[in-house]
Amino acid sequence: MEHLEKKIVPALLRWYDYNARILPWRSEPTPYRVWISENMLQQTRVEAVKPYYDRFMETLPNVKALAEVEDDKLMKLWEGLGYYNRARNLKAAAQTIMDQFGGELPADYDALLTLKGIGEYTAGAIGSIAYQLPVPAVDGNVMRVVARLLANGDDVLKPATKRWMTKELLDILPKDRPGDFNQALMELGATVCLPNGAPLCGNCPWDTVCKAHKQGNELDYPFKQPKKPRKIEQKKVYLLEYEGKYALRKRPSKGLLAGLWEFPNMSCGEKVEKRDEFLLKWQELSDEADEMEKLGKGKHIFSHIEWHMTGYHVLLKAKPEEKNLVWVSKEEMKEEYAVPAAFEFMKDFILAEEE
Repeated sequence: MEHLEKKIVPALLRWYDYNARILPWRSEPTPYRVWISENMLQQTRVEAVKPYYDRFMETLPNVKALAEVEDDKLMKLWEGLGYYNRARNLKAAAQTIMDQFGGELPADYDALLTLKGIGEYTAGAIGSIAYQLPVPAVDGNVMRVVARLLANGDDVLKPATKRWMTKELLDILPKDRPGDFNQALMELGATVCLPNGAPLCGNCPWDTVCKAHKQGNELDYPFKQPKKPRKIEQKKVYLLEYEGKYALRKRPSKGLLAGLWEFPNMSCGEKVEKRDEFLLKWQELSDEADEMEKLGKGKHIFSHIEWHMTGYHVLLKAKPEEKNLVWVSKEEMKEEYAVPAAFEFMKDFILAEEE
């Protein structure tokens, strides 16, 4: 197996010194700021994260504020970023940091790993960037760069592949600039060694040593074993309106989008959840509605399932006697209630009414 060589490091750091993007969390890389930014950046583009990050830091500027924030307020701050368990884990970890580490993220890699939601990558990023600990931070961008650099066809979804890549990077990690080295690798993967489409090899500091580039088959790497196709679930989603307010309900405390607010909806299959029984009953009582309008269709893709949704706007004559519903104004929905992006096509209808 080919190995990484230390002689390639200076070229990468020189490239980073001249090409690193100016990002709010880089200007002041405190442990807390690095931690929040790395969580937000998982599965989300940098440009999309910036406004969320600024708003989050303004509202929750330190560990103590995060540990004490109300859940609904936290979810509202996170609304639109998706993967809401990240936010829940941040709060749980913040509470542990207050209880066990005096309100400061520990400057120890193994101690960071004990915190909820912090895995090897995030611990490596916090440790190396904020504390200059000599530890790698291996994410998807980094694995793609290494796979192409060495023209290695091992499945990057397998833990064993990540382990050997981590060891390779640890062997060449510069002890005087571990944080810059890790960020340089991430930056190279995000801006040059691209995940979708052809990489910009002419801009790469490693173009003369990259084996995939020499072979002309960069797009063959990294290799990933194809995943099973996602399950498709058909849903009806209802925008119930009564006297200028709209019905929301909270999702179950466990499972997909746990604890978030949603528009009443139900699967079109045979199995109906107990909390959807009132919707079945309501559908049978056509005189409950003055008017029902089809809003169109929406689709949302999760890691293992796709929701294919049809939306309906229903103007109600009478307010349903359903204790699980809350009735909120447009302003309250915008300011207080975290409705996940899966239902964005329904929220767009409400906002369009204001124009």
